Amino acid sequence: MALNLELKIKVDSHKKYISVLKRIGAENKGILKQKDIYYKVKKGLLKLRVENETFTLIKYLRDEKGKRWSNYELMTLKAKNPEKYLNEIFDVEVVVVKKRKYWLYKNTRVHLDTVKSLGKYLELETLFTGDRLDATKRFNEIVKILNLDLGKQIHKSYKNLLMKK
Repeated sequence: MALNLELKIKVDSHKKYISVLKRIGAENKGILKQKDIYYKVKKGLLKLRVENETFTLIKYLRDEKGKRWSNYELMTLKAKNPEKYLNEIFDVEVVVVKKRKYWLYKNTRVHLDTVKSLGKYLELETLFTGDRLDATKRFNEIVKILNLDLGKQIHKSYKNLLMKK
């Protein structure tokens, strides 16, 4: 399983973060339109991500308290209609629709998300490359550069936030 360190914060606007990301030379990876279909499972989270005509099944286990280390596995699905197929097998818990501005800085994915019915968020996902100390250092660097208040981080997935509404 892959591993990353995550952070999610609700924001009023993405404008100032885009300005900082441009200034530090982060790579603009474009805009992604995503639909995440979460299924009811006994352990962890299982979702089908529909993105630009591709289908990826994502299974992950996450620490919802403290530092958010997340173990995940990706499975690319190639079929006529993976969404219909999975919806016939599993019970759908919730569907998250978002527009994601995706940036990359030193193996940290910076997501500037606009989530339907929830608003604007900033997410960080620092990829673990064999050393937790290194990943934590890179994570803390981008947190400092973006001037993020760790006290405001949200320890829940968009799934959980939507289900509370």
